[in-house]
Amino acid sequence: MAALKATTSFVHLKNPHAHCLPRLPCHKSTLSLKRFTPMAALTASPTVGLAETFTRLKKQGKVALIPYITAGDPDLSTTAEALKLLDSCGSDIIELGVPYSDPLADGPVIQAAATRSLARGTNFNAILSMLKEVVPQISCPIALFTYYNPILKRGVDNFMSTVRDIGIRGLVVPDVPLEETESLQKEAMKNKIELVLLTTPTTPTDRMKAIVEASEGFVYLVSSIGVTGARASVSGHVQTLIREIKESSTKPVAVGFGISKPEHVQQVAGWGADGVIVGSAMVKLLGEAQSPEEGLKELEKFAKSLKSALP
Repeated sequence: MAALKATTSFVHLKNPHAHCLPRLPCHKSTLSLKRFTPMAALTASPTVGLAETFTRLKKQGKVALIPYITAGDPDLSTTAEALKLLDSCGSDIIELGVPYSDPLADGPVIQAAATRSLARGTNFNAILSMLKEVVPQISCPIALFTYYNPILKRGVDNFMSTVRDIGIRGLVVPDVPLEETESLQKEAMKNKIELVLLTTPTTPTDRMKAIVEASEGFVYLVSSIGVTGARASVSGHVQTLIREIKESSTKPVAVGFGISKPEHVQQVAGWGADGVIVGSAMVKLLGEAQSPEEGLKELEKFAKSLKSALP
């Protein structure tokens, strides 16, 4: 889908859809693509949730770095290594995209990653198996980014309890209509999973306030109209949108879609955002690298550059 038109089912439209453990220094030459292995000794205290993470960062005067990667691109073994790498490089929350065949909110980079992942045979059960091994090894919470249909196919209650059992703390469902979030949210809250909702530049004020009120963990502010993807600059209108949300709520605001450079994260943080979400630029590095090892090296370098640009 080239862009989200006014009639699409997106969350902003009329009918849309503890402390972290101390991190190890970001490593350079110790990356390994060994298959993920159980590390029972590293099963420490449960990871904190999204809202708790933002509360801790606010007390420290920091802004959250939230990278996004697509599960299974180029393969699940590399995804496992990337999750551990992003955590060790100081990510505060990680969004993991579940590949889907009809991703209406995703631009060409993430669509291509999902296509490659699905073609390789990645499925939800395989992603769960990978996460079961990796989650105990990382200190920051993971939020799943998934479309609504896979949740419905599995059954909302079954889906929520399954992802809870492997330690997932947040959920982003870009195509769920606000009017249909109640049942989803009920099951999420029952399983201590924070359901994050999205608002955009075209969301009417009253609807934006309803989305902000219903969102858990943080409010996902889409920085631009259309689909995900790296952009040359971030619209100055985002600053106004951040201010409007903060005037109606104390919930943290994270900005995503089109954030792709250290200058972008620095700019958005300066506008008062509590977090920055970087997706397509991360996915591109992993998916288009000459090898998984090369992709991980580039991912490390990029994550460090973003982290150093934030307060």
